[in-house]
Amino acid sequence: MEKVKQKFGDYQSYAKELWLLALPIIMGNLGNMLIGVGDVFVAAKHSTLTLAAISIATAIFMTLMIGGLGLLYSISPVVSHLRGQKLRTKNLFAVTVVYAMFLAMIFFVIIRIGALLVGYIGFDPVLVPMIKEYMMICSYSIFGAFLYNSLKEFLQAYEIVMLPNLIAIIGIFLNLVLCFMFVFGLWGAPEMGVKGLAWAAVVVRSFMGLWLLFVCLPFFRGSTNNVSKYLFDLLKIGWPMSIALCLEFSGFNISAILVGKISPLFAAAHNLIITCASVSFMIPLSISNAIAVKVAYSDGAGDFTLLKNYAYTGIVMILIYMSFSAFLFVTFPRQLIGLFTSDNLVLAVAVPVMFIVACFQIFDGLQVAFSGVLRGLKMTKPIMLTIFLAYWVIGIPFGAWLAFSKGIVLAGFWSGLAVALFVASLISGTIIKNKFKELR
Repeated sequence: MEKVKQKFGDYQSYAKELWLLALPIIMGNLGNMLIGVGDVFVAAKHSTLTLAAISIATAIFMTLMIGGLGLLYSISPVVSHLRGQKLRTKNLFAVTVVYAMFLAMIFFVIIRIGALLVGYIGFDPVLVPMIKEYMMICSYSIFGAFLYNSLKEFLQAYEIVMLPNLIAIIGIFLNLVLCFMFVFGLWGAPEMGVKGLAWAAVVVRSFMGLWLLFVCLPFFRGSTNNVSKYLFDLLKIGWPMSIALCLEFSGFNISAILVGKISPLFAAAHNLIITCASVSFMIPLSISNAIAVKVAYSDGAGDFTLLKNYAYTGIVMILIYMSFSAFLFVTFPRQLIGLFTSDNLVLAVAVPVMFIVACFQIFDGLQVAFSGVLRGLKMTKPIMLTIFLAYWVIGIPFGAWLAFSKGIVLAGFWSGLAVALFVASLISGTIIKNKFKELR
């Protein structure tokens, strides 16, 4: 009995450490997410047409941008692993900034090319100019976004998480003010509609990146060495993560694009559903980031018992939270969607789908928890292959079949995503189980 109490106490200490690391990350991720929620909130207040346009535009924009962010998400586990080996890492800060800006330039070009091709996808002709304008303007926000995320990842490896995430919280309020000002033409600004949302994104992301860079200027001191090995590790771990994020993110956003071709009403409803699901997802995602940092550090130090304890504790924490999230989604679907719109048509389409979202919360939590463990172990290729199989071989085709063959449009796509998350969690869990057997 005494041993059980001691073991429980140990896990309590692991949970406390993970929570203290994850809490500021939660604040920051929610901050970044709520910046997007602010766009949806203001767009819905402006018109259903504006909401439909922003739904499609952000789906395409983020699907293109997420590949670059995936390449940045390797920074934290690589630096954490080096720290676990007691190697010098602060001298790698400058090259991290250069790496981020190089990627930003590449994805800036990709997004602008994507904007030029929007007219060929087959959207409602009324929406096409609005989508193109948003993407063209918002492409300039890439530099601030990549700068902020690269610095945030670097500091996260040192468990310095409060400041970057506080900046994200401030960004919420700045974005909301600017969105209202630019969209509706308040306080002397011209009324710009969808273009106003794009300019607000440029200002806010640039502000966040430059502020964090200014705070981090002391890191630029000291000589930079071992650059080639560091960049090689970033790319080796980052490219599978980049592809995995693109596959997963596009899995959700392809639904927005396809339903947007069917009806602006479906696009608007889909955007509100994914906004609710994404806000909920920020907490397990943040705990997953904390798991990745702790697992990477423990792996670098060669302490596999500590590694497993952090992993198991983080997984249980996420499962508890997602059970609560599922309860909220199934109990208060109309109230959650009603936070953004009072349009009865949108509510009638969106509310029934929230039950499907509630059903896959556990699997969504499991797959992101397992992803955190695998990132910490630098096993990003299995993540990529799992996402490809779960989403693009099984989930998306199943959802499309339901939508187009059975006429279950929005619910069909979301059912396919639910199946994808179940398969992803099953495969990832099996990979980790086998890996942990090796670490005994």
